[in-house]
Amino acid sequence: FSSAPADCPDSVPSSTETGGTNCLAPGGLSDSQVLQEPGDRSHWCVVAYWEEKTRVGRLYSVQEPSLDIFYDLPQGNGFCLGQLNSGNKSQLVQKVRSKIGYGIQLTREVDGVWVYNRSSYPIFIKSATLDNPNSRMLLVHKVFPGFSIKAFDYEKAYSLQRPNDHEFMQQPWTGFTVQISFVKGWGQCYTRQLISSCPCWLEVIFNNR
Repeated sequence: FSSAPADCPDSVPSSTETGGTNCLAPGGLSDSQVLQEPGDRSHWCVVAYWEEKTRVGRLYSVQEPSLDIFYDLPQGNGFCLGQLNSGNKSQLVQKVRSKIGYGIQLTREVDGVWVYNRSSYPIFIKSATLDNPNSRMLLVHKVFPGFSIKAFDYEKAYSLQRPNDHEFMQQPWTGFTVQISFVKGWGQCYTRQLISSCPCWLEVIFNNR
């Protein structure tokens, strides 16, 4: 499932938690343009890896139906986080990075996108399609090692989009993003209220076309 990361300058992509400028993706288009391009089916999602409030490495464009995201090369064939250059000296970040191990597997199925926890520690997931659409605050779901969860449902995601919702179309990550943290959780049940306070986390932005 090897795939070359999208060629992109060292700017941060727009994030639901941290903000920031759009990063250029293949063809000179911004992230939002790529995700909204009607005829573009070359990828079904892009992945950004973050350490606290800093994005590490470039956006990873996913074309294959399944992708392993792991830390060390012997532990998979896909997106190797250990190869990314990180200047973060935080002891907590270093500790959590060492626990990512086999990480996760993203798999696109007919009914949606599933996340399988391949690591030895829990992962935490927030997705608009995992909760009641009328909920004011999305819950963070804990997934134990060896378990999987349907983290994203295309049908539900489209139902969240109201007709002529210009803001939704301009910000595709609003309903088409899944956030995943390794080892440490965030939200109402944790001291970390925002995912940007987590040592190591992922933002998966789905193609909404």
